[in-house]
Amino acid sequence: MKTISANINVMIMACEKASKSLIRDFGEIEKLQVSVKGPSDFVSSADIKVEKTLISELKKARPNYSFLSEEIGEIKAENNEYRWIIDPIDGTLNFLHGIPHFAISVALEKKNEIICGIIYDPIKNEMFLAEKEKGAYVNNQRLKVSSRKKLKDCLIFTGGPTFTSNERELSLDEYRKISKFLPSPLRKMGSAALDIAYVAAGRADGFFQRNLNYWDIAAGIIIVKEAGGLLLDANLNPLDADLSYETRVSFIAAANQKILDEIMSQINE
Repeated sequence: MKTISANINVMIMACEKASKSLIRDFGEIEKLQVSVKGPSDFVSSADIKVEKTLISELKKARPNYSFLSEEIGEIKAENNEYRWIIDPIDGTLNFLHGIPHFAISVALEKKNEIICGIIYDPIKNEMFLAEKEKGAYVNNQRLKVSSRKKLKDCLIFTGGPTFTSNERELSLDEYRKISKFLPSPLRKMGSAALDIAYVAAGRADGFFQRNLNYWDIAAGIIIVKEAGGLLLDANLNPLDADLSYETRVSFIAAANQKILDEIMSQINE
């Protein structure tokens, strides 16, 4: 990115500082104190440390901005115009099992519109970022979504299956049905934020998942858009930032226009 705004610079520094403890904890994974928060959803001491560092650094630079974060919830400040959206570790289960595929995700809203976002993979040292009308980048290299036009030639990422049906992801039965109709290979990587970032980078041709929280996808929304991709909800409406704290996204799909049309057509069948 040729010019980095003050807000993006603040986000970069906060993510880099928070990643230091995360990398250390990843190297000593067996020593972490872990508690079960729910089915397929864990919280670790690493989550909490990363969140505290992010909030501390962002608040230091922008003391009047509000927050929405996965672990601590919503923090309302004087300035209701701006709000940070934070997922301290997206891919916690990967992290807890020593799998190096997880990310820190931070986005910034202005009047309910996402204006910039960062998805940072601290292990691979890849920082995906985007700012409204300024493009999307990974480590200063411009991002562009895949240009493939036939679904049969594509690699699609998803959040399914699970072995028991629950509100978070696709059940195994649903996954099998979708797999039967989609002609392309499906991959479950375990981090929605990185899945979306990889779509923006053209590494994956598309992504779909249901029942995600806003902080899972906030940064990814602007990164995919600025990389030339599209995101749709279950009703085929463009997925934008007009979401409240209580709202969960019932379904999201991301790809280029042609592939997105095919994905939605097959899934709706």
